[in-house]
Amino acid sequence: MSAAPEAWLPDCGPVPPDPARAALDAALLTAHAMKDRDALIRLYAEAAEISDGTAAAFYLTHAFVFALEAGDPRAPVLRAKLVEIGADIP
Repeated sequence: MSAAPEAWLPDCGPVPPDPARAALDAALLTAHAMKDRDALIRLYAEAAEISDGTAAAFYLTHAFVFALEAGDPRAPVLRAKLVEIGADIP
């Protein structure tokens, strides 16, 4: 049996909360609850900007999908960013 993923990581203690990230997460939850697509597009794009790697691709993909569903003019720009970070193909 292999070790749990937590066993692979050094014990650095608890990660202190990031107030800006917590506020963004709360705003995303509210936007989902309100079904506010405009806010979802904006907030997911914002989350992508302050993230990197897989997390950035995750948030940017969500922004792109919500933009596509809404017929929002930001969709092509979001897709171009996905291509730029290697998360989509041209």
